[in-house]
Amino acid sequence: MRSFFTYGICVILLFSCKGKSRYDAFSPGKLWSDNNGVHINAHGGGILFENGRYYWFGEHKTPGSEGNAANVGVHCYSSEDLYNWKDEGVVLTVDPVGSGSDIEKGCIIERPKVIKNQKTGKYVMWFHLERKNNNYSDALSGVAVGNEITGPYQYLKSVRPNSGFYPLNVSEIHKQKTSSVDNIKFNGWSLPADVDALSILVRDLSKGQMARDMNLFVDEDQKAYHIYSSEENSTLHIAELTDDYLSHTGRYIRCFPGRFMEAPAMFKRKGKYYLMMSGCTGWRPNQARSAVAGSIMGEWVELGDPCLNDTTGTTFHSQSTCIFPVQGTEDAFIYMGDRWNPEDAIDGRYVWLPVKFEDDRFFIEWKDSWKKDLFDSL
Repeated sequence: MRSFFTYGICVILLFSCKGKSRYDAFSPGKLWSDNNGVHINAHGGGILFENGRYYWFGEHKTPGSEGNAANVGVHCYSSEDLYNWKDEGVVLTVDPVGSGSDIEKGCIIERPKVIKNQKTGKYVMWFHLERKNNNYSDALSGVAVGNEITGPYQYLKSVRPNSGFYPLNVSEIHKQKTSSVDNIKFNGWSLPADVDALSILVRDLSKGQMARDMNLFVDEDQKAYHIYSSEENSTLHIAELTDDYLSHTGRYIRCFPGRFMEAPAMFKRKGKYYLMMSGCTGWRPNQARSAVAGSIMGEWVELGDPCLNDTTGTTFHSQSTCIFPVQGTEDAFIYMGDRWNPEDAIDGRYVWLPVKFEDDRFFIEWKDSWKKDLFDSL
């Protein structure tokens, strides 16, 4: 009877809070409910700000390990204060089983990011795509477009980036395979001793480069860039997009060859470009990495682990997905990370932490709970 009474009180409280502001602080790693009282379902996400509102796009997960596949699509939420989020619904829906579509239910859609094209007025979504039953062998980039920020988004195509183009930062001598890689199986976390990452680049030249964990970045001149893990995850690529943001121009660079970087999050501050990344350890979190450059096309210089007092070396048990600016507050950026739960995908949590700066480096420190006014003291 007591348990039933307690449950009833919780239900009453839940419905009384529905549609109202419920949070006034961030609590990293805790359950985070939307305006309907449901844990926010936007994993591997990104933030777009427009007309006084933030929009959070991410992977819609379902219960159990089967929920790691795309069974629903891409979810969107909106907020004015970053604490309280309104459910805007599923904005890109997967196609039915048996459709044969690239985004058929059961495919893999990861790290969806949305940017607005100021010239066309369209909202453009890119995401890492693996077609159903292909077991991460596709390494494709999916593209969708919407007329409204909250969709619906229409799936357009999937591609391997920059087919037929060499990176800007390789020499003629590098445009040859240094070893045979056509029949080698990679474990995703290291290269065989006799394989050079450049060989993978050349192997994939005609069909396009592999693209897995990814992000998007729009510069002040409105040029957009696609950042993704390539060459069997061994090397990061930064690639320029066309003016409509729907394709690649063929201008791109290789970064950190052989370093196995994933989960890239790019931002810009005071004329410098920054990246935060993880290593490659599957669903298990690992030590974060960071880098800086004076130009988006390099040269990029590694800065080391940006996490302060992270005694476990796990990026506070999370993996980077986005670093975004807080509007109206100078020099305020928020780290946005995922705490994955592959056994029950829908229960994945979010770790949002303030970013602080010292000279040309950025740092992240754990907070059990924090508010945006913390930026006034950083």
